Amino acid sequence: QVQLVESGGGLVETGGSLRLSCAASGTILRINSMGWYRQAPGVQRELVAVVTSGGSTNYADSVNGRFTISRDNAKNTVALQKNSRKPEDGAGYYCNADLWVRGVARRAEYWGQGTQVTVSS
Repeated sequence: QVQLVESGGGLVETGGSLRLSCAASGTILRINSMGWYRQAPGVQRELVAVVTSGGSTNYADSVNGRFTISRDNAKNTVALQKNSRKPEDGAGYYCNADLWVRGVARRAEYWGQGTQVTVSS
């Protein structure tokens, strides 16, 4: 069984910074990519940023230059540093991992339960 646990959400002022963290644990053989998605009420979940095992990153245009994703392959963790927050950044943020499950050699995608971020104007 695989679990992704997020932490670091909360209230931040416009222009402020916040750091989200996610730790993957369980029967993991290898993690291909880890990323962050967000979903506001009534809006489809969207990609925020993703990082591969080799360190390649991809960002949504709306956060490029303001957010930074980083990963620790040894610890199976991923972090999202969010600077210059805007009101529209408020949403539920979800950690995602594309990985191979140990023992059954099965590739699967897993999600965390999400952490809420609220940006005050």
